[in-house]
Amino acid sequence: MSKIARKPISLPEATKVTVNRDEINVEGPLGKMQFMKNEGIDIIQEDNVVRIESKKEHLIALSGTTRALLFNMIHGVTHGWKKTLKLVGVGYRAKSQGDTLELTVGYSHPVQFPIPEGLKIETPSQTEISIVGVDKQKVGQVASEIRSVRPPEPYKGKGIRYDDEIIVKKEAKKK
Repeated sequence: MSKIARKPISLPEATKVTVNRDEINVEGPLGKMQFMKNEGIDIIQEDNVVRIESKKEHLIALSGTTRALLFNMIHGVTHGWKKTLKLVGVGYRAKSQGDTLELTVGYSHPVQFPIPEGLKIETPSQTEISIVGVDKQKVGQVASEIRSVRPPEPYKGKGIRYDDEIIVKKEAKKK
């Protein structure tokens, strides 16, 4: 069996996991999430611990994936997921207005980015964007899409980057 799948998941007090055949529902203080598991994988809930077991030999790898997805869902509805982006460049700024994020990143016009449902995008300062949500995949995907509006370039380092991202700058051509 997968080493990751063997590790049990402890449930926080405010979180509730229900399994109906192949549908898993996770409910917590920040929201609800659901997931469809494979038929050959069992989810066993005892007290405040959830364990994953696979019935068939060829589903061992999938049991580890199921455990990781379930853990991410439990963490999301309990604590939430957060990604932070920084805008680096003269005149680069972001402003969150209602259901759109307005990015001024060196183009001739400001870029309007629609905020997806279920996510909250805040701008604590003009050069910082904070994306908060319950679904880890959705938070990461939106952060990636915002970053792709103006990815950091390797010569001056200007652009939108992740908070913990390190940009290795290239040396300019010399005569």
